[in-house]
Amino acid sequence: MSALRRLVAGLWDFIVGDDWRTALGVTVALALTAVLADAEAAAWWVLPAAVAGLLAFSLRRARQDR
Repeated sequence: MSALRRLVAGLWDFIVGDDWRTALGVTVALALTAVLADAEAAAWWVLPAAVAGLLAFSLRRARQDR
């Protein structure tokens, strides 16, 4: 395996980990925060709300898998 491929695989595992849905949710929340901040709107609330929502979503899915 080439060094570049190992690096990409390691980054993917570090960022996405076991749950691609949570990684996608964080990416969307960061993008929304950037858009709101660029529009000079209050963007401080996006990430705390996203963390709470993603945590609830993740815990609900974990309970259903049991």
